[in-house]
Amino acid sequence: MDTEQKITEQKSKRRAKYLLIADALKQAIKQGQVVPNEALPSARTLATQLNVNRHTIMAAVAELVAQGWVETKERSGYRVVEKLPIQTSQAVSNTTAKHPVFEWQFRHKNTTALVPTKGASAYKYNFSGGQPDNRLFPFNEFKHYFSQLCQHPQFTHLGYDNNVGETDLITQVSTYLRRVRSITDKEIMICNGSQEGLYMVSKLLLQAGDKVAVEQFGYPPAWAAFKSSGAELVVIEQDNKGIVPKHLAAQLAQGNIKLIYLTPLHQYPTTVTLDASRRMQIYQLAAQYGVAIIEDDYDHEFHYDSQPIAPMAADDPLGLVIYISTFSKLMFGGARIGYVVANNALITALTAYKTLMNHKSNVLMQQAVAKWMQQGGFESHLRRMTRCYHKRRDFLVNLLRDYQQQGLPITFDCPAGGMALWVDMGVSIVGLKQTLLTKDVYLQTEVEFNLITGQDKSQYRFIRVGFASMSEVEITQGMKIIVQELYG
Repeated sequence: MDTEQKITEQKSKRRAKYLLIADALKQAIKQGQVVPNEALPSARTLATQLNVNRHTIMAAVAELVAQGWVETKERSGYRVVEKLPIQTSQAVSNTTAKHPVFEWQFRHKNTTALVPTKGASAYKYNFSGGQPDNRLFPFNEFKHYFSQLCQHPQFTHLGYDNNVGETDLITQVSTYLRRVRSITDKEIMICNGSQEGLYMVSKLLLQAGDKVAVEQFGYPPAWAAFKSSGAELVVIEQDNKGIVPKHLAAQLAQGNIKLIYLTPLHQYPTTVTLDASRRMQIYQLAAQYGVAIIEDDYDHEFHYDSQPIAPMAADDPLGLVIYISTFSKLMFGGARIGYVVANNALITALTAYKTLMNHKSNVLMQQAVAKWMQQGGFESHLRRMTRCYHKRRDFLVNLLRDYQQQGLPITFDCPAGGMALWVDMGVSIVGLKQTLLTKDVYLQTEVEFNLITGQDKSQYRFIRVGFASMSEVEITQGMKIIVQELYG
């Protein structure tokens, strides 16, 4: 120990205890351990923690008040001041010189825009295409299952294990998929929504230089997941019946396509359902070239005019279909319950990869959903919401037909199911989204979904009109704003 250090320690020992405590509190404020306007613990609490007399604490706080670090407020004790004492410019300059701002060197390039502070649900008129009406979810009923689990917790399930998902929920999902979607003989992994599933599949199966075949109009978050692994997106043409198998065959022949990404039922965003013939052609092409298919079945529950076509995963003799779906459309986005269905080898690898990111999923939520499904609440809610959204779809269709009769150049096909309509407004919709946001209307347009860039944007005419999250009155009022903005 050198002489200077000894002198410093001797001075510290000679300083009054209350000054040492004041210095320590001031240092905590400087380092951000106690933030501006935060209340300090009571003198009694600090005295107990530091094993000193309460009067010593009061003297230390009084010293901080005198220096301008702390203030007293009636009935709220002592608080850190809102604006901390300004140190001299020389001191700040010296600090900056010694500790320059750290510059991050990011190895991952973000491939999607940051989520805006104000989400779609914050707008009065929310035409987001996949947004359910959260106001209609049976929270009181669902709370009952949570309460049961908290009263009688299964302690063996609360540790860091079983990252494939809660066994009870997997059992219920397996039964549901067998009964409603004809999917059997596959393994299931529960994940935090379908996006997590897409991301993990991308990380496991793709690397820089690989290619993914995607529809020209599609789901940007899925594109972002593929590009995050360095993959290149190959655009496959679409017509009024969906993806064109002939063009897919031509692209596969060029090589290096590792995945085909599809939304066969209620294609996102155009709502077209891919017919059985084209599905078979696509499957045969995938088998021929040894390429896996990701089938994103994001809103299978809501089909109104007939029984929906069974998923491609229901007839998958080679095991090359990766089926991804979610409960977000039936429940709410914040539930974060999605699932990946595939053969055992892929589910095993996905579970291992998931463990790198997260040692455990939300046990209580998964168990509650399992109870909800087991006791029939899930299917009862599904029936209610299917009737509700069917009615809202028909209402929107009739509203648009009324506008057509008024002479507006609106054209559309009524989809057999889903939660949105793909509408040709007959005029350019460029800039419409930004204008509507200022009028408390959230709407998605063709500009957001078209993978081909460099086109004449004045040709963009389509909007995706979600109808599920709003009442008939809200749909009417929101559409009136949209029509007035486009046609005056």
